[in-house]
Amino acid sequence: MPAKILLFYSFTPLADPEAIRLWQRDLCESLGIRGRIIVSKDGINGTVGGELKQVKGYIKKMKQYPAFHDIDFKWSEGRGDDFPRLSVRVRDELVSFGAPGELRVDESGVVGGGAKLSPEQLHELVDSKAVTFFDGRNAFEAGIGRFRDAVVPEVDNTRDFVGEIDRGAYDHLKNEPIVTYCTGGIRCEVLSSLLINRGFREVYQLDGGIARYGETYRDQGLWEGSLYVFDERKSIDFSDETAIIGRCYRCAEPTSRMENCGDPACRVQLVVCDEHAAETSCAAHALA
Repeated sequence: MPAKILLFYSFTPLADPEAIRLWQRDLCESLGIRGRIIVSKDGINGTVGGELKQVKGYIKKMKQYPAFHDIDFKWSEGRGDDFPRLSVRVRDELVSFGAPGELRVDESGVVGGGAKLSPEQLHELVDSKAVTFFDGRNAFEAGIGRFRDAVVPEVDNTRDFVGEIDRGAYDHLKNEPIVTYCTGGIRCEVLSSLLINRGFREVYQLDGGIARYGETYRDQGLWEGSLYVFDERKSIDFSDETAIIGRCYRCAEPTSRMENCGDPACRVQLVVCDEHAAETSCAAHALA
């Protein structure tokens, strides 16, 4: 039976996140679904996987719940061992930007976010004016794939974005059209609202993120390279023609392979070739 991965989120007010957590845990366990799900007062965010029948059962149950009826599920191929376990947690933020009091959410989603663009609308915008692509992911993710000529903030985690914006690192873009993007759409949805709150005047977000764009244009559009994913696959390609833009941190050989730093206290992800995959450490990175 083929394995499938689901990427999904929904911004919607939830009166009792703990009750949703318990329901999600029981639902996934009953279906044999594994992965990571985060619940907050502002909605739900998850990446889960299982056999096709299990995944379809999960979608059916989710859509029967009124608050999640319109969730946009994004599919990709799995391997069957993509998640070692199930994790369902309640947190203050669906995405940890460190600004839980700033985000506003109603039944229609994020209030005051950037204008959503489908992949086709993105191309129409790019054809009509010069735009700046703004990567809403951690910097290491862009090491193996990004939109052409994108601004890639030097941030190690999502919480670093607010500090970078507030110190004026991107003030020169405040009057320019900006398109924020991320893996599945959730990080850039929050990021676009944070930018608008700080005086950026023309902000867009790629609806459905890179995942939806890759489904639409494969490797024939504005995206270059592989997409980093937060499961055991580490990265995915959109076609057999995917360009390899990553460079091994040890020898600079082309590669799209990502591995965890070998130092137990380190959470850095490194771009590494097959030859040096067993030598991943921050110390080696510093010497490279």
